[in-house]
Amino acid sequence: MPNRENFALRRSRLLLVVVCAAAATACNSGGSSPDGSGSGDGTGGGTGGNTSPRGDLLQNPPALVTTLAAGSLLADPGDPLQQALLLQAGSPACDIKVHRIEYKTVGGAGEATTASGALMVPTGTAAKCSGARPIVLYAHGTSTDKSFDLTDLQSSGDNPEGFFLAAFFAAQGYIVVAPNYAGYAGSQLPYHPYLNAEQQSNDMIDALRAARTALPTADAPNTAESDQLYVTGYSQGGYVAMATQRALEAAGKRVDAVVPMSGPYALAAFGDAVFAGRVNGGATVFTTMLLTSLQRSYGGIYSTTTDVYSDQYASGIESLFPSTVNRSQLYANGALPQDALFSSIPPAPEYADITPATTPAALTRLFERGFGDAPLIRNSYRLSYLQDLAANPDGYWPNKTTSEPPVSPALEFRKALKRNDLRTFSPTTPTLLCGGHEDPVVYWLNTEAMQSYWTAKAPAAAPFSVLDVDAATTSNDSYESIKRRFAVAKDILRATAVVQGASDGGDEAVLEAYHAGLVAPFCMEAARAFFAQH
Repeated sequence: MPNRENFALRRSRLLLVVVCAAAATACNSGGSSPDGSGSGDGTGGGTGGNTSPRGDLLQNPPALVTTLAAGSLLADPGDPLQQALLLQAGSPACDIKVHRIEYKTVGGAGEATTASGALMVPTGTAAKCSGARPIVLYAHGTSTDKSFDLTDLQSSGDNPEGFFLAAFFAAQGYIVVAPNYAGYAGSQLPYHPYLNAEQQSNDMIDALRAARTALPTADAPNTAESDQLYVTGYSQGGYVAMATQRALEAAGKRVDAVVPMSGPYALAAFGDAVFAGRVNGGATVFTTMLLTSLQRSYGGIYSTTTDVYSDQYASGIESLFPSTVNRSQLYANGALPQDALFSSIPPAPEYADITPATTPAALTRLFERGFGDAPLIRNSYRLSYLQDLAANPDGYWPNKTTSEPPVSPALEFRKALKRNDLRTFSPTTPTLLCGGHEDPVVYWLNTEAMQSYWTAKAPAAAPFSVLDVDAATTSNDSYESIKRRFAVAKDILRATAVVQGASDGGDEAVLEAYHAGLVAPFCMEAARAFFAQH
């Protein structure tokens, strides 16, 4: 789940406490057993024939950061959201040894660098807490905090994602390997290769290799890896999980099951939708991170930052993220606009109807926020993007003529988006795509585009399914409980907002909490159940 992506974390904390009070049986259920019967080959390592020292541990044995007693995961009265979500994860069975791994990897341009990550090892007297245990390789959501570290579990409010990993997976008998990504937490890389599919999958695989070198650890000598490997991640991490799946399958490495959650998989289509006026929540941050990543990785996206960015933001923007300054301070300092990605003046008369977009109607208020008098992106650059979009359209969005990315985009940014679009392979591993169709941060079109592509390309060879936690239940629905509780969560959030004075029936509250405060925990629950089946 994305650490810094949600709009109204405090409001969603209140919501989920009420949800668990209203549906205590569901929140306190242990869920499916994590003891699947997969048959992964247990191998790891880099892709292809790379013989470089990627994945080498820089410190072996890795440092033990903390030990989480099983009972302590439920003892956090200072954070209601954390308490609610941990109850949903089920009663913890295992203590957890949390190690910090540091390893060699590569940057976006293939340069040698380092990264760090979390290695969570279950231990204890229960049968599933020792012996040969499956690995969950997890990719985290977007953070702008340069010091972001999944091993820092001193405060669940500061690092909910780390606690969720511990509760949903490690405390249930899974070994968790979760990189912090290059560019964070002591990494030597001065930037983050955001949504660079090759680099981010390399980073994941290198972290896995490093963790396997460290197992079994001296602090949990009775826990070793089995031959089962599962891959998952949320938001940015959903994209990274799918990119990692593609890389592992291409290298002939067996994976037992993969659950990408709410990720921007169809990156070219998603970028087109945003530039066509459907500006998503958090767009000024995500667009800045993406442009910097692609420029540092490939070059040629722009000659100078003023080619793309308005003058008031262009200076220093390439070194803005990851940051040692929080987002609110960056906004206050004028380093970045909070919402205005584009100008409220159309870049040309023919684009007036998408400045902002007016469909779908449910999100028009969100789109309107993305336009203003002091925009991040120059109108001239938006115009060049829209002209290239018209001349070289994506196959799936908006007209759904094919499932393919654009054939021959001319703009360098769109070329780079196509290069990192994941509509290039069909999975051979059992795969569950999970998300919610009203997501205002990572649009559901990403999941729909992948579903369309996989169905068209290899319907027999692509063992995948799709879970929309916000959809109506169907007969014999194995995810009925998750969907039902998600609907309850939305209803209670609306009602709570109305009690607090909201005049819109609570719609804004749902919009603000949807991506991180609502969808993520339900998809995590579904992921664990899916792993148990494979």
